[in-house]
Amino acid sequence: MKMKMDNAFNVEPDGITGGIALGWSNGVKLSILHYDKNFIDNKISINGEIYWFGTFIYQPPYTEDRKKFWEIIASLQNDVNAKWCVLGDFNVMEFLYQNYLMEIPSNGSSFTWSNQRCNDDAILEKLDRVLSSLEWNCLFPKAISIIDIAIALDHSPIIFMVNGVAKKARNEFKFESRWLIEEKCSRAVKEEWENKENGPSRGTFRVKLRRTRVKLSK
Repeated sequence: MKMKMDNAFNVEPDGITGGIALGWSNGVKLSILHYDKNFIDNKISINGEIYWFGTFIYQPPYTEDRKKFWEIIASLQNDVNAKWCVLGDFNVMEFLYQNYLMEIPSNGSSFTWSNQRCNDDAILEKLDRVLSSLEWNCLFPKAISIIDIAIALDHSPIIFMVNGVAKKARNEFKFESRWLIEEKCSRAVKEEWENKENGPSRGTFRVKLRRTRVKLSK
């Protein structure tokens, strides 16, 4: 997968666990402070603005490794007044309260992870979050995260915008009841719901719903 980034830094996984990559454009001044197979800690400035600290994480998959991991992450905030933002795979709400962090508001899906199963076997959870200190939140009061649709992975991508959504953002989709009397509407829904040409991942409920929304909008 290719991404249009001017700079990149990655930590190799340890066997099948860990591993994380970070990319940034030339408009971002970024210094790597600490890193491990499950996190990258940075000092960041965007377009020459005031510095803040950002920690990008992917928590260990094994329960016995997590306590030590969260202790390390908590130790990175050596100043309680630091402008600190933590992004990634969080399933430990206790960490949020103990470190006086708040969750950045999010739009889009209510969940960020699924087990890729359907009907009664489906499991949906919100594991991925963006957290910040009060000082960071005061610096970027309009910050918002948008949870997008997972196409091929079990985790949904999160689009994080420190300055909020642009004024020309796409309008919210609304279903028009008058469409129900249009033959083209039912045909569009049926065609998209039965379309499997893009492989198994296309068959998930959320992806089908998104594709149907796009077709109806057109």
